[in-house]
Amino acid sequence: MAKPGKKFQMGRTVVFDDQLQADVVGLEEDGCRLLQFHCSPSELQLQLDRIGQAPIPPYIKHSTATREQYQTVYARDPGSSAAPTAGLHFTPEVFKALETRGVRVEKVTLHVGRGTFQDVKVDHLEAHIMHSEHFELSAGVASRLNEAKQAGRRVIAVGTTSVRVLESSSNQAGLLTPQVSDTEIFIYPGYQWKFVDALLTNFHLPKSTLIMLVSSFAGQSFVMDAYSEAIREKYRFFSFGDCMLIQ
Repeated sequence: MAKPGKKFQMGRTVVFDDQLQADVVGLEEDGCRLLQFHCSPSELQLQLDRIGQAPIPPYIKHSTATREQYQTVYARDPGSSAAPTAGLHFTPEVFKALETRGVRVEKVTLHVGRGTFQDVKVDHLEAHIMHSEHFELSAGVASRLNEAKQAGRRVIAVGTTSVRVLESSSNQAGLLTPQVSDTEIFIYPGYQWKFVDALLTNFHLPKSTLIMLVSSFAGQSFVMDAYSEAIREKYRFFSFGDCMLIQ
């Protein structure tokens, strides 16, 4: 994402410092630029770790958050363009307390894409082009979750990212298939849920695909009532905001 875009025209060389340069080789429809770096992928990761900063959302002003704080405690694989914010509520102590209560934790991977924050601007939802995100659901996790589901245990998804993985990997019979793939699933009111029984999520932006997903799960009128209460009581929204358990 480049601003101002006119400074990043085709063929322009972008100099980050004396060790990292890239050429602009593509202009995306959403205004983003495609860069080709002058180094190998492994070297690029080292350079980004050296000079990069955590992509704190623009609505967080004068933040003192470090990389480690804008990160879930269970993060493993690099790839997301933002933190899956529902997971920011968890600490090792919380996981230990859940374990003592008999709650089993399974982990999936979904790399949050930049499109997750794009507003829906079309008049008809069917016309909205949903962003694609890469995800991984291992055979072991899929098997254990299927067993839990068939045993009548509730599957509680932490965040809309986990929802996208589970619903994208579930068939009409409500069984998961392990896979490494990309998903463009768009969940909004009228969607037939297949696997998730409950959802822990933050309060989301208006006009976003995320609030539409939540409305699909809990019902639009119920969600709007909850948001009215949150505004009235001055709840905190977005990345470091309050969360809700919908079941």
